[in-house]
Amino acid sequence: MIAVELIKMVCRPRTWMIIAMLVALPTLVAVLLAVTELGPRPGTGPPFLSAVLTDGTLFPLAALGVVLPLFLPIAVAVLGGDAIAGEAQTGTLRYLLVRPVGRTHLLLAKLVTVVAFVLLAVLVVAGVSYLEGRLLLGKAPANGTVSLSGSTLTQDELGWRTAVALGYVVICMLGVAAVALFLSTLTTSSIAAALGTVGVLIASTVLLGLDAAAALHPYLPTRYWLAFVDLFRDPVLWRDVQRGLIVQLSYLLVFTLAAWASFTTKDITD
Repeated sequence: MIAVELIKMVCRPRTWMIIAMLVALPTLVAVLLAVTELGPRPGTGPPFLSAVLTDGTLFPLAALGVVLPLFLPIAVAVLGGDAIAGEAQTGTLRYLLVRPVGRTHLLLAKLVTVVAFVLLAVLVVAGVSYLEGRLLLGKAPANGTVSLSGSTLTQDELGWRTAVALGYVVICMLGVAAVALFLSTLTTSSIAAALGTVGVLIASTVLLGLDAAAALHPYLPTRYWLAFVDLFRDPVLWRDVQRGLIVQLSYLLVFTLAAWASFTTKDITD
């Protein structure tokens, strides 16, 4: 069942259309930077974007900073919201469960599929952005990349930190996927599930800007999304990265269990 769902996800044109849209914005940014040679001032704009004109190898990180606050979570919300509600909306959910497939197995297959999409999307965005950075933007300095702390990072150090940053972004999106999957079990409308997930993320962003909600800030899903920036300080500042992992894994666990409880007790009529 998991293999079938993964093949469906990879073969659907919708999957690649969404990934293409995720790649399009960083590509536009890279072209504009290359043509104008005007980057944002240091400390402004998405992370690392001010440094890519002198070091194009940083553009994958800048690209993630561009898509992470809005476009990537919306894509995950759409895929996760469609997982169960989409099957119910098209009338195929009942037929899936008629086969010798348990509800838990089906829910697990849908979750694995959304996780696989997140991993695929992040890798494609990073890979394409790396090529664009090398071809269109600044070459890597011969003596290494300058960290956010002003020290020099070797290519090996930059490589493992980038790999950890990509993994961190994937895990951040797993919390979004779990929320979307849970809402997908509550409705027969994939649009409603996706919009509900986006609503949760918007509420989180609004509360982060509200001093009266300061006590809630450490527990909000969007609080530590950009903490991967701290991986490029010297030494690495692990505090917010660790907190972000705990928050996202907590959301993943709680909302996956909630989705399981909802789906396994749900009366399937569609």
